[in-house]
Parts: sequence; structure tokens; C-alpha cells
Amino acid sequence: MTEVTQTPLGTAWGPASTAAQVATGIDLRDQVVIVTGGASGLGLETTKVLASIGAKIIVATRNAQEARKALAEVPGVEVYELDLLNPKSIDSFASEFLASERPLSRLILNAGVMATPLFRDEAGNEGQFSTNHLGHFRLAVQLWPAMVRAGKARIIVLSSRGHMIPGFDLDDLTFEKRPYEKWTAYGQAKTANSLFAVAADNRGKQNGIRAYAVHPGSIVGPLARHLSADEIASFEALDAEGNPIIDPATDRKNFAQGAATTVWCVTTSSLDGIGGVYCENCDIASIEAKEPFGVRPYAIDPQSAEKLWAESLRLTGLDEV
Repeated sequence: MTEVTQTPLGTAWGPASTAAQVATGIDLRDQVVIVTGGASGLGLETTKVLASIGAKIIVATRNAQEARKALAEVPGVEVYELDLLNPKSIDSFASEFLASERPLSRLILNAGVMATPLFRDEAGNEGQFSTNHLGHFRLAVQLWPAMVRAGKARIIVLSSRGHMIPGFDLDDLTFEKRPYEKWTAYGQAKTANSLFAVAADNRGKQNGIRAYAVHPGSIVGPLARHLSADEIASFEALDAEGNPIIDPATDRKNFAQGAATTVWCVTTSSLDGIGGVYCENCDIASIEAKEPFGVRPYAIDPQSAEKLWAESLRLTGLDEV
């Protein structure tokens, strides 16, 4: 069982740091990086910055045509279709990548949905859990051999402070026993993302694969597309003119600031030898039981992580890595 070293490092960066600043002086030439949802919002900013320091970026997205338009001015980016709700789509993407025999240095599980009306995948799994966790779980497990081939690989999964929303229930991940509530479902999916990093790191570290969960910040972007104007207003995220309020000290960030922690986890040597941790503001987050910052203990609990991993294997029908 992995020991979670969830202790802040005291880095030189902070809430206002941008992805480009964090990447300054870093060289990722010849490093292959897959980014799900890498053509819009946080994913697009992450893709641009990592491409600027030489990484060979593969963007996996539901709409490849639109992604190619968004990435037209970013040189050397490959775009492939990937539907996280469709196991066949995930299998096809993973098989094609494995056939290339390229080592995978970084896997950034960035795509996601938030606070949607109830929907389910073809197997009946609740949609937010399926998209945010199960699809990414299936992708990571299938790409495992390529990360082993890299020798030193990192998995970065986008969680959020949504994990603080109570309601994570390993006995009812599909909302069959309780009424569906969109924010509870979102919190459950984000908790699953964090626990995934713990379990993935526990398995991967012997082969040089480390995993990290990231809270990017509170950002008004594509993820909020299912929220009403009144719901967005209730978060005090917009000013009187309807523009996003940017105040990193209170976690309200723009895309450049929001992508910084992902890029930090991708590039920093400060995380060498460390994994299975939840990060925010370009540092390992502190463990907090009540404060609005940090990570809740249950979201990094090794036993819960192992139980979720086992249940995810059952739900996807995959074999252990």
C-alpha cells in the first residue's frame, strides 16, 4: 500500500502563476504527451504551453474537426477522436497509439463534464462518473504499457474542489439507490479522480509511473455550460458587466493560471520520487478537514482508492495492470 506524502513543498509559485511561467526554461523535446480535451479551455492552454517547450502533443477529443480548427496555429499537434463514454472509441484510440510503439511520457486526463442533468452510458453508469472517471480509467489502463516503455512517466488527472461535496458512495456509484443530484454526482466523480491518482501511483511507481490529481482553480469556461445564468451568478464568479472575476487569491482564475498546476505536475523535478498526491496552486496541497482549500482526507485514502480501483476494473471489464 502506498504512503501518501501529502505535504506542501513550499514552491516558488502560487495562485497567480501562469502555465507559461511555470514552463520557463523547461525542455520537453521528444516527450510524447496525450491530453484529453486538449482543444478548449484549460486543455487548450495546457496544449499550447507544452507544445511551446517541445513536447509532442496528441490531443484526444470528441470533435476532432473542431479541435483541428482550434489548434491550427499550434505546430506539431496530432488530433484523434476519443469519446470517453464509448468503450469502443477508447479501445480504438489506445490500440492505435500502442501500435505506434511510442513511449508515453505524460498522460493528462483533462476532459470532463460538470453538474449535468442525469444521463447514463450504454452500460447504465451515471454519466459524470463515466465521463470523468471510468472513461479515463479505461484509457489509462490500456495505455499502461506505453507508460512503462517511457521509463519515467506521469499521469495527471483533473480533480477539483468539487471533491469536497459530500456523497461519495462506493456502494451506489451509479445512483440507482438514491435520487440523482447533479452536484453530488459531480463531487463523487471528482473524488474518484483524486482516488484514482492514489491507486494508479501505487501500481505504477515500481515502473517509474507516478500519478497526481490537480485542482486547477475556479474558472468560468466550457465546463460551466450546463449551469444557468442564475447558478453562475450564485458563485459570485462574474462582475457587474458579466465578465469573469479574476482573483487568484480567492481561487478565481483565468485559463493561463488554471493550467499552471497541470503544467507544474508535468514538468517539475520537485515531484521526482513523489506521487499519489493532490495538488493545487503549483504545489502539493495540505490535508484539510474543514478549510475551503487543500484536500479532504477521504479523497486521498489508500483503502478507498483500492476499493474504487477494484470496482472500476469490474465495471470496465479490464484486467489489472
